[in-house]
Amino acid sequence: MLYALHEANYYAAAPMRAAARMARDWWSSPLNPARNSTLGRNAYAGADLYANVTRRYGRPEWQIDEVTINDTPVRVRQTVVWESPWCRLVQFDRDMAGMRQAGKLTLDPAVLIVAPMSGHYATLLRGTVEALLPNHAVFITDWSNARDVPMMEGRFDFADYIDHLRSMLTAMGHRSHVVAVCQPGPAVLAAAALMAEDNDPHRPRSMTFMGSPIDARQSPTVTNKLAEERPFAWFQSSMIYTVPPPYPGVGRRVYPGFVQLASFMSMNRERHQEAHRKYFGHLVAGDGDSADKHLTFYDEYLAVMDLTEEFYLQTIDLVFQSYALPRGELTHRGRLVNPAAITDIGLMTVEGELDDISGIGQTQAAHDLCPNIPQDLKRDYVQAGVGHYGVFNGRRFREEIVPRVHDFVRLNDPDF
Repeated sequence: MLYALHEANYYAAAPMRAAARMARDWWSSPLNPARNSTLGRNAYAGADLYANVTRRYGRPEWQIDEVTINDTPVRVRQTVVWESPWCRLVQFDRDMAGMRQAGKLTLDPAVLIVAPMSGHYATLLRGTVEALLPNHAVFITDWSNARDVPMMEGRFDFADYIDHLRSMLTAMGHRSHVVAVCQPGPAVLAAAALMAEDNDPHRPRSMTFMGSPIDARQSPTVTNKLAEERPFAWFQSSMIYTVPPPYPGVGRRVYPGFVQLASFMSMNRERHQEAHRKYFGHLVAGDGDSADKHLTFYDEYLAVMDLTEEFYLQTIDLVFQSYALPRGELTHRGRLVNPAAITDIGLMTVEGELDDISGIGQTQAAHDLCPNIPQDLKRDYVQAGVGHYGVFNGRRFREEIVPRVHDFVRLNDPDF
């Protein structure tokens, strides 16, 4: 019912939203002699703020058309190299002529970035992709919005997620490297363990976990405590809703993206309110650059996607309540997942000193679960002065974390 009410409110606000857009256009028009007056600037700012706050935020574009390598611009295009109804494997294909001009005469190691399927689109990792592109052939998991997948496509659960990872690594056609950002950490480790046990020729050469809840019992955060304190039945009854028309996935039971977004924003309500007050002030003052920065951030932050009921609830159960992986109890289609089977896959963990989502130690736990990986193939790094998002984006990520990841990948790839 909540999902239907959410949609009804959106469409009910359509006349006001249209009026706000008309007012915004009028008060910013060069034909309006009052547009630069105090009244005009305030009216424009108010109309623009209302139009942006109430509009629908769709899947953002990647906007990665070029990368600079050795001071040379190299064109980049996105190519889908594998897909299912639930995910597309996107390759950021660098122009070979540009690569030669940049002095890149040999191939770079292939890296699969496993994006979180936790409410935001994979484009949240745009900065991660851009930072890795100069020295790696980059692929990324672009997960689908569950409300856009018809019911006839069936379920998608935690086991399907692991199967998708194995299929994508196989589709890449060689032993590549995996970088798991946040939520997918346990699933990536499980997939690697299964592939190692099977002696799969497409198992990764290395795996890097960034801010991942491998063992959510360590340094529990507010998010962890919420998942632990609430009974499983509460998540079933309070967080799951049915997709209404006109979406292709009508009838599917999901954890709606707007519910998670409301939770995230409520945790930092004052900060978001202040950000929008400043945005209003920037518009009134005519500070277009600052206003554009605000829009760029919220265009990404407010673009959310739904998760299937089964995947969301199983993640709550397996990762945040029963801690199945660190307790040695995680199974995949009846088969026990054994990380100790991994012997020739490098392991790197990256954590943020100020991470308030995946606390210190949660990602490092991967080292204890993989005792048979040689010590010279292991790395552990804690980045000072950054929170959760700082472990995969931002200046310190580019300047301090990426070079370490690059060196680690090269260490574990004898072909380069």
